[in-house]
Amino acid sequence: MTPAELAALHAATFSWPRPWSENEFGAFLASPHVFLVTQRSAFALGRAIAGEAELLTIATHPDHRRAGLGQRCLAAFDEAARRRAADVAFLEVAATNAPAMALYKANGWVIAGQRRGYYQGPDNARIDAQILSKRLT
Repeated sequence: MTPAELAALHAATFSWPRPWSENEFGAFLASPHVFLVTQRSAFALGRAIAGEAELLTIATHPDHRRAGLGQRCLAAFDEAARRRAADVAFLEVAATNAPAMALYKANGWVIAGQRRGYYQGPDNARIDAQILSKRLT
């Protein structure tokens, strides 16, 4: 997927927090530490360095949800991170994002911490970020 395609899919998936731009995806992909895994109408973008991986974002087009694409992207993310010598992976997610939390927990991610009031919601309410981790080895 090109940065423009990634940005279009991200925009179809997210209204909050704001979707990432083509330029932002291009900047991430220019890094030698960043990797992309894709499925039909879905992707996961990660970064691996110094034995750790971070799931930067994951998106599945709303018309293709609940078809296992997110799970396949997470499995591909895990494998790509392992190939880059990562032993552990991290991500952050809004505590109010129940579908994402369910997906992550079903795929072996566990809560490792919390950032209180990290996100500013669309109604200006402060929303906690859950920090999740997963052993890859």
